[in-house]
Amino acid sequence: MNSRVTMGLAGFFLVGAIIAGYWGLTLSRQPAPDPVTPPNAVATAPVPAPAPVDDPTRQPVVVLLRDVAPFVQITAADVTLEKLRTAPAGSLTRLDQAIGRTPWRALTAGTWLNAESFEAGSALSRMIRPDERALAVAVDEVINAGGQLSPGDYVDVMLFLRADANNVQPSAQVVIPALRVLGVGEQLGLTNDGRPAKPVRSNEEQLKQDPQRTNARSVVLAVPESLLSRLMLATQAGVLRLAVRSAEEKRLAQYWAGENDSNAHLARADRDLVQFSQLALVGPPKALTLGSTAPRKSGVEVIRGNQISQQTP
Repeated sequence: MNSRVTMGLAGFFLVGAIIAGYWGLTLSRQPAPDPVTPPNAVATAPVPAPAPVDDPTRQPVVVLLRDVAPFVQITAADVTLEKLRTAPAGSLTRLDQAIGRTPWRALTAGTWLNAESFEAGSALSRMIRPDERALAVAVDEVINAGGQLSPGDYVDVMLFLRADANNVQPSAQVVIPALRVLGVGEQLGLTNDGRPAKPVRSNEEQLKQDPQRTNARSVVLAVPESLLSRLMLATQAGVLRLAVRSAEEKRLAQYWAGENDSNAHLARADRDLVQFSQLALVGPPKALTLGSTAPRKSGVEVIRGNQISQQTP
């Protein structure tokens, strides 16, 4: 009797569970009721996002997206337009001004393009003006101001002459004042368009430049064309030193502004030359070669240009 009652109750609960599950499943499938709109509410359309407005203070500039090798034509995938508040002078402003053109030198990613980007010439030749020449001078740690010279510095070229048959006493003098340093070793400064002649791409390259500058064996100077001979004579005549001038003179800023006061300094240096009138580049030379010790013969000395001859009357 008890087992039958128990089985009956179990069956009853089973049927109840099935009915409850079916009912719950039916309720879950019913659609959600529509939201009730208040009678006074007004339907509003979604507000579209405002269209971007170009900033009139920014100007388009053509910039390289990736490195371009020399003599490789620039494609549309190589360039893009960037809006800058201050556009570099002479920079290209449309993509069609760059696409299809071929540079003569390697251009790095991130470089803004101008007409000079497609002109021939090395980085060094673009660091000087037409009336200047770039001339390398051999240096060591002493001549190189202790390895502390940097591109953009200004130096006086000093010459020490030892006493010999042509120099009664030793002398030291400023041969050429205020020459601009273009490069120290492999490190170069800025080109005339204000861009680095050799852009540094990574921090590792930046860290390598300091020891290379300290151990440099040559310094490149911007020399006025008329003074090339003077500097060449000085390098062969005695011992050179490069004396660094103060940055407070603002010579580099004056150079970028187009100012030139080298003539006044050169005239003062000419007056201060000691026992080396050949360096002044004025008047006829006093001897055929520097350091010549040949004794003069008796007779009449005849000078024809740079040649000196003796004739016996």
